[in-house]
Amino acid sequence: MTHAAPVPPDDSHLRSLVEATADAVAAAEPLGSDHTGADAETRAAVEEEVRSRADELVALSQDLHAHPEEGFAEHRSVGALAELLRAHGHEVTVGLGGLDTALRTGTPDNDGPHIAVLSEYDALPGLGHGCGHNVICTAGAGGFLGAAAVAERLGGRVSLVGTPAEEGGGGKETLARAGIFDDVDAVIMLHPFSHDIALHPFLGRRQLEMVFHGVGAHASAQPFMGRNALDAAVAAYQGVSALRQQLPSSDRVHGIFTDGGARPNVIPARAALLFYLRSANPETLRDLANRMTAIAQGAAEMTGCGVELHWDEQPAYLPIRFNTTLAGRWSVNQEGTGRKPLPPGIVPEFLTGSTDLGNLSFRMPALHPMIAVSGPTVALHTKEFAEAAGSQTGDQAVVDGALGLALTAADYLADADLRKAVHDEFEASGGALDVPSFFD
Repeated sequence: MTHAAPVPPDDSHLRSLVEATADAVAAAEPLGSDHTGADAETRAAVEEEVRSRADELVALSQDLHAHPEEGFAEHRSVGALAELLRAHGHEVTVGLGGLDTALRTGTPDNDGPHIAVLSEYDALPGLGHGCGHNVICTAGAGGFLGAAAVAERLGGRVSLVGTPAEEGGGGKETLARAGIFDDVDAVIMLHPFSHDIALHPFLGRRQLEMVFHGVGAHASAQPFMGRNALDAAVAAYQGVSALRQQLPSSDRVHGIFTDGGARPNVIPARAALLFYLRSANPETLRDLANRMTAIAQGAAEMTGCGVELHWDEQPAYLPIRFNTTLAGRWSVNQEGTGRKPLPPGIVPEFLTGSTDLGNLSFRMPALHPMIAVSGPTVALHTKEFAEAAGSQTGDQAVVDGALGLALTAADYLADADLRKAVHDEFEASGGALDVPSFFD
């Protein structure tokens, strides 16, 4: 007798979270700002520019949504973005920092402050834009165009940087190591979600492959001559399962077997696992990595096997460091669209993932708000979220988000007191971190 269908999960916990969150949302007050930002004339010029490009931005978003491309292969997508920017008189470089699908454009160089708007455009295997990067890309483009219209009069610079392969590839870290952000003072972008949120945590993430090496033998005739690499891998997996009981609630470890042998009658000489490690702080992520190392070494020793640990085939991701000063301006700038971005702690903070924007947020002040495109129960990286990213609510988020980014960039360039507060907060949080060497 077989039972092929899985047991469906009980959704009572999810439903209770949704109900509790709805009550908290209703009672929440959005973040405010102690700074005035750009003057009314500048704000009107920014809004006029973004509104005049709305149809083009939505058309590009729909085009990207219909033609998803995975990380480092976003050739059509970056080409479509470049075409839009060139149509509005901007010189565009495609291919920089060693990445063929990275992009950069900007207003003329000067000695003033320099803010960069970021665009992502990679999609997920099998899910298309299940993370809504079509929205990120085009809202970023609109934010750049709106801010570029006023940047020179404000005595500053604005750039747009297209960053490939956020989904596991770490394009932003690659570009940062190539010096692309060396002359940038602050970066801003947005991310689609189920709620409007000014500040939402994203976890740091590392990748770990454990490869166990044993001794192959006939499993029936001479098992005593073998050393079972699969046993070592199973022991490591069970060790990680036990570790989860002692982890902080913000930490995550999830993994799969990628190699467990070829035939039952041969003791496996090789077995392998791949894990993702996530944590809310750089220091706790480093500690989690140390504990995973100890588990792998213990599993190897108890089974008489060897082990190789392969860390971060692509760059590690750091968690996002908040900048509440920038987030306050974002909140104010979204009020005109009818949105009221939530402060942190209203939507459960464990409903999150990881992003390479975190790496930039430890180099310079960064903004990464969430903008609603779906209902509250729709999760990122699902077919349902992909549908939302290509729906009318996704299109509206493109326009509203572009306006919010453009106004926030203009505020940063126009208001010296705001800039000082942004950078004072960044320094008070620890200042710039040497990201490449942090996990060495």
